[in-house]
Amino acid sequence: MQKKLIILGGNPETGVLVDVAESMGVYTIVIDPNPNAPAKKMASESYDIDGFDVDNIVRIAKERKVDGVLVGVADILVKPYREICEKLDFPCYATEKAVEAFCSKDGFKRYCEKYNIQDIPGIYLTKGSEIKKPDHISYPLIVKPVDSGGGVGVKICRTEEEYIETVETAFKHSKKGVVLVEKYMDTNCDDLAVYYTFRNGIPYLSATFDRQLTRLQGDSTPIALGTKYPSRFTEQFVQKVHPKLCKMFEGLEIQAGVLCIQFFVENGEFYIYDPGFRLQGEAPHIHLAHINGFDHRKMLINYAFTGVLGEDDFSEKNDYTFKGKSACSVWVLLKEGKIDKIKGLDEMKAHDNIHFVVERFKEGDEVKKEFIGTERQILFRIYTAGDSISEINQTIEDLQNILEITDSHGNDMVLEWVKPWEAKNYSFN
Repeated sequence: MQKKLIILGGNPETGVLVDVAESMGVYTIVIDPNPNAPAKKMASESYDIDGFDVDNIVRIAKERKVDGVLVGVADILVKPYREICEKLDFPCYATEKAVEAFCSKDGFKRYCEKYNIQDIPGIYLTKGSEIKKPDHISYPLIVKPVDSGGGVGVKICRTEEEYIETVETAFKHSKKGVVLVEKYMDTNCDDLAVYYTFRNGIPYLSATFDRQLTRLQGDSTPIALGTKYPSRFTEQFVQKVHPKLCKMFEGLEIQAGVLCIQFFVENGEFYIYDPGFRLQGEAPHIHLAHINGFDHRKMLINYAFTGVLGEDDFSEKNDYTFKGKSACSVWVLLKEGKIDKIKGLDEMKAHDNIHFVVERFKEGDEVKKEFIGTERQILFRIYTAGDSISEINQTIEDLQNILEITDSHGNDMVLEWVKPWEAKNYSFN
């Protein structure tokens, strides 16, 4: 009998999860308030309901005799995912403590302090309180709603006037009415992320990757242009930070799931920020499936029905060094405007070193002003792998020659391309 699965969220990245579930013979039901949400186009069925409408979703699950529930690529929906599963007595990887720690920036800061993990210096402001700059941190500052994702409501501030205006705007994007103000880690910092798989209560480091960011969009939050796997900081991270994280994971009683955490690295110090206790927009799972042979999407779909994440051979397949190979995700960011032509798409997909492409826009779509400085301005996420850094860099060059995205006036809409990775920084590859 065909299994039925509710998937919370409808963005393009969640659409890929829906595709995988459908390919496995699962009947998918996508819940998202946007009637035109991309993931709904692939689903067997969908409802225009807010993911926070827990009671309504539980009602639908019972009426439609659903067998499981899973959150897609959306931080803010992890909490209601837990609440829905609890009411239906379905498997759920998100423990109460983990939701508290990973699904709000204020909870995350508290747990980092508890386990002596260095985070970014900052303060919290609550709605109605006086908007004051923290005395111990100088400009520039970065302002973030504690419970939003994808860069929404986040901005860098360099003056008091800008700071007050940004905090007021950020409050509008926070359901909790809480805003985080932090030291802005500038261009002298390196940026990396780590990706964990939890199976039977054991945390496995599955991937590490460096992030290259664009700085061309003023005081909007910097968006990634590309990522490189494994990170050049892997060895240092495993020695200095991994043991502390494992103690925190144990305290949070995590038994299953996937988690991505980002870090700034400055003068050998790791500053933790931005956890995501769910599949990522960056989608490290695509590289893991290609190189290491296990697919987090399939694992999580099966978990929703069985409460078991992955096969018994998972620990043998898991290898954060990627078996000595290199992998890279190339993010194609667009400037504001209407897309007239996308040339080279088929040729790009046929490239020998490209194993997956996430498409977020098509010809005729508009990149609106409010998309700029958020992940909504991404046209493609392109996944490439090779035996060496030079092979990866050649693929990046090929992409620039193959792809052409223009507006109705023939202007190039690509904001900036990821730069070649420096081979000397990756001597282990």
